Amino acid sequence: MNEKYKKICEVVKADLERVNKNIFLSSELKPELEKELDKFLNAPSKRIRSLVTILFLRASKLYLLPAHYELLAAVELIHNASLIHDDVIDKSELRRGCKTLNCKFDNQIAVVSGDYLLGLALKKLVKIGSLPVLDIFADTVKIMCTGEVNQYFNKFKKITIEEYVEKSCQKTGALFECALKSSIILAGSDVDDKAIEFASDFGLAFQIKDDLSNIMNNDTSKASNDIEKGIYNAPIILSDNLKDGIEKTKDLLNNYVNCAKQCINDLDESIYKASLIELLELLEDV
Repeated sequence: MNEKYKKICEVVKADLERVNKNIFLSSELKPELEKELDKFLNAPSKRIRSLVTILFLRASKLYLLPAHYELLAAVELIHNASLIHDDVIDKSELRRGCKTLNCKFDNQIAVVSGDYLLGLALKKLVKIGSLPVLDIFADTVKIMCTGEVNQYFNKFKKITIEEYVEKSCQKTGALFECALKSSIILAGSDVDDKAIEFASDFGLAFQIKDDLSNIMNNDTSKASNDIEKGIYNAPIILSDNLKDGIEKTKDLLNNYVNCAKQCINDLDESIYKASLIELLELLEDV
């Protein structure tokens, strides 16, 4: 994990630890699967959705309730469930430097394991007892699945950049937006349009950086695998010349980073706002 990112995490370390404590498994699974799932959930992870949400809430001077940590644990469980399902779809053998569940066991167990994590997330959300929050999460999971389906049916098609942005909003941005929007509602505050725009722009920038890094940082296995499977991301979509496509993608990334910064301009100066800005600037560091 990037040292600068670690320093940002230190600002809300106690909050992130409380989120992590809420991410646990029951003992109802077979020991061999429980061990692997536990290792998967506790592997080095950015917990960036929780980090962004907590920093924004703190910067907005909103009080975090015990239910917020349950909510963010649900967000992380849904995110990890989507990763397990993605590995099955992509036939991936490695995730975070470890063998994927579909590789260690098989696709059937991996799919059910992802579903199990979704069940744990749902249990937490029901425990919170907020119908508006539950409704937001239900919509978000539907949107994430829609993005995955659309990506499947657009295989080997050079989609437009607008379609790429929409897919990225669905697959990645939606969960960032869900985490922040539902947390603001849980804090008893009105949801400002700028807050939602911030979360959406941040999620888009995060996805664009990931796609860009796969090519620029020589993650040829991931980049080549996407191309071989007919998944064409921004650098490929924006230009037939890869070098030109990379530069145009950098411009696209910077645009969303700047838009996200503008959304938090009105927040009072604080260590939390400064950390959000530092986090956004890290996204530009490709």
